[in-house]
Amino acid sequence: GQQGGSTRRAVSVQAQRPLHQVPSPAFYIAVVPDLPGGRLSAHDRDVLGMAHDLAGSEGAVLAVVFGEHKERAFGDAGVDRLLVLDHQGYAPEQQLLGLQAVDNQFSPRHWLMPDSREGGGERGRRLAARIGERPATRVWQLKDGLCIGRAGAGVHDLQQPTPRVILAAAECAEAVSDTRHEVLAVELSTPPIASLPRIEDLGPVDVDPAAIPMAEAPFILSGGNGVKDWGLFHRTAAALGATEGASRVAVDAGFMARERQVGASGTWVTARVYVAVGISGAIQHLQGMGACDKVVAINLDPACDMIKRADLSVIGDAAAMLEALIAAVDKWRQTHARDAA
Repeated sequence: GQQGGSTRRAVSVQAQRPLHQVPSPAFYIAVVPDLPGGRLSAHDRDVLGMAHDLAGSEGAVLAVVFGEHKERAFGDAGVDRLLVLDHQGYAPEQQLLGLQAVDNQFSPRHWLMPDSREGGGERGRRLAARIGERPATRVWQLKDGLCIGRAGAGVHDLQQPTPRVILAAAECAEAVSDTRHEVLAVELSTPPIASLPRIEDLGPVDVDPAAIPMAEAPFILSGGNGVKDWGLFHRTAAALGATEGASRVAVDAGFMARERQVGASGTWVTARVYVAVGISGAIQHLQGMGACDKVVAINLDPACDMIKRADLSVIGDAAAMLEALIAAVDKWRQTHARDAA
């Protein structure tokens, strides 16, 4: 009934979005999204929204992507042209050569990147140095040819004429929501020259999720008043490879350490995935995890605020859900171990 109806409504709203086409762009606004995990983050979408505003009706937003990705909704996020460059591992020198080739061929009016720890902050500063531009950093607003960025440990604003290279903060603009875009594939006419790398990527290093500072953790399993079996909660976090978080109620009750508290009175988190188990969603907690990309809520109360905030909600007993999660992870690992053998 109701769920199917809401899904149908969402699909019909999606179909009504007008198609935004730019057959012959007067200029380009280039965006290099972070694509953590191969998908657009909320930060990426905000930056694409800013690029769409800069492009107006005559310009085109050109997204430059390195290597394989899993994103299927570039058009909904405001991408008019998509350029995919070969890429493997951490290779900033090779990336710079690719971006320089894009700059030579398309001469973007502006380059936009997320000013993030996911790669955008470093990549943007490297590109600016390479092409001789001085970037605007931590930009949160563009207005009348001026950009405003945070400075002085975030307590001051710095206003300046908008430069070519803009490194934008999260929530710098509204994500594109009113139009669909063509996402026409483009290529470099001359592939970038391969450089002799001075950096060798030896691959990812296993890190104990418990050792990752919560503010930097990409995947958080957070427990609240609805968790009755904390031993099971800890086993689930270990099975998922998640960093543990907690609500203030759980911390005050002594079930979790104070540094694990998420919220305005604890730590502000920016996880790509935030799983809230038995957390009703006090306003301070919702503020603290407001910048998380995808929120999964497990709760017995379908009317609680956390369920309203979640992208995916599971109404049910916390212990049963955690047991099912562990079983699902074990089954997945066994299947992959057999495939590898």
